[in-house]
Amino acid sequence: MRKVEVFRALHRSRLPGDPLVLPGPWDAISARVCEEAGFPALATPSAGIAAALGHQDGSTPADEMFAAVARICGAVEIPVSADVEGGYGLAPKELVERLLEAGAVGCNLEDSRQGVLNDPREHAEWLAEVRYAAGDQLFVNARVDTFSYGDGDPERAIERAALYVAAGADCVYPIGAPVDVLPLLRSGIQGPVNMFGRLDGEGPSPTELGELGATRVTFGPGLQRRMARQLRESADSLRR
Repeated sequence: MRKVEVFRALHRSRLPGDPLVLPGPWDAISARVCEEAGFPALATPSAGIAAALGHQDGSTPADEMFAAVARICGAVEIPVSADVEGGYGLAPKELVERLLEAGAVGCNLEDSRQGVLNDPREHAEWLAEVRYAAGDQLFVNARVDTFSYGDGDPERAIERAALYVAAGADCVYPIGAPVDVLPLLRSGIQGPVNMFGRLDGEGPSPTELGELGATRVTFGPGLQRRMARQLRESADSLRR
């Protein structure tokens, strides 16, 4: 099977409480560690890669982002999905070409720009062009930013999700959605649902998110930030 087919298969027939857990590597070594730990696939975080490259989240130049994704994809044998933010202003065909050249089998695409939600119908049209350009070569995860930059109304999130699924998105990611609305989102969204997982012990576990309806769980830059905290603690101990 092609890697993209393996990645698609990982999203199918998930049992409640058993979501697909995708850690977020930010460079080649973190990707290898995740692969060695037994994860079946990875999802790069744009914020984590930005931090590793010395940029603020959202300000990484496209060339640097694709180069980083290529290093991660080249370091492992398992499928890698890439967070490429809002697409960097690239035409859909070029965006798809650059993702495939980097070795990614999927992508995460935001529906906001600089904290402002995109018009959902215009964004759906753009996603449809990405889908057409990609064919079956990419798994498209469409982020829904209603809870981050909109009014937080679950019904508005479901409406946006429906447009994106109709446009060809393989999965929908209502980032920042409160846990208590996940069952409502699950009932209203067709296809896989991606939820954000926390690594600080403050939120539900991946298993609990799966029981509430999540098909897959990603962590953004959470793994990198957890490692950074541990590094600071180790550095502090060296000074004692």
